[in-house]
Amino acid sequence: MFEYELHKVMHAELLRRADLQRLAGEATRARRTSRRDARRTARQEAEGPVSTGGVRDRFTHAA
Repeated sequence: MFEYELHKVMHAELLRRADLQRLAGEATRARRTSRRDARRTARQEAEGPVSTGGVRDRFTHAA
């Protein structure tokens, strides 16, 4: 019976550790994603299009 109780305690400890590792991984991924999005937004704001219409909108096709 003692082995079974020890097994239950170890099992609970392993589940707790797995949850902590999963949470740490999620936090790391969220931090990376927010940094990437911030860089992308800054890049887009710094180098946006000059005009809304492209060259194709201004000229007709040649025959």
